[in-house]
Amino acid sequence: MLNLLFFTVLALYLCSTILQFISIAFKKDIIGKKAWLISLIGYCLLTVYLIIRGIEARRLPMSNQFEFAVSLAWGIGLINIFLHFRLKKDWESVLVLPIIFLILSYAAFLPREINETMPALKSIWFGLHIGSAVFSYGAFVLAGSLGLKYIINHKKDSDKAYKQDYLSYQLIAFGFLMLTVVILSGCIWAEQAWSTWWSWDPKETWALITWLIYAIYLHQRINKGIQGIKMAWYSVIALICVLFTFIGVNTLLPSIHSYL
Repeated sequence: MLNLLFFTVLALYLCSTILQFISIAFKKDIIGKKAWLISLIGYCLLTVYLIIRGIEARRLPMSNQFEFAVSLAWGIGLINIFLHFRLKKDWESVLVLPIIFLILSYAAFLPREINETMPALKSIWFGLHIGSAVFSYGAFVLAGSLGLKYIINHKKDSDKAYKQDYLSYQLIAFGFLMLTVVILSGCIWAEQAWSTWWSWDPKETWALITWLIYAIYLHQRINKGIQGIKMAWYSVIALICVLFTFIGVNTLLPSIHSYL
């Protein structure tokens, strides 16, 4: 049942992504509304999937790479719903829907079995640490996508480009706050689990590198007033570090965080 539900969600996001691109290409708002409705159905089913998986596993469904990827897609979907009603526009969906589909596609190639939780993960810090990472990575992914959209469109519509640039900044500020929570809660958790606050594990190191990269972005933006095309490129390049922290470290580097 879980596999059927997961692949149904994947198919719905593929369908909504295709319809969203058709809507943009042919300027058919009615098709865009259908894409939005299908994506909402997909998000609801994704929520149901995570709830059922959590009940079956008797824990939060975020304890391995597959579950984290699915949770990340869910977190991005939640941010997208918030932005949709806040902006009262659907131009952000052309970015978000394919991102969610790609993340779920990546998850589809990972082992989906429900396994016993590792002893190190049985902590009250688990939900805060991993949940904050979901929203942190999700915000950074959307910010980088908006940066790319700004680079492509900033000469066509300066007013919309300004809004995209500012929204990207807001998302990075939110993501930075969540990543700070990730690192601090991780330090406390590590001390309790392994009797050390920091071990320079590859996952920890790259999380810190990512934190420093976005700290520089915020410093340049807030203290020096740099914005526009330079910060858009910065957000896109910084996203590479986020993706390496999310996928590359687990794939290429031995880590005590390999389960994530």
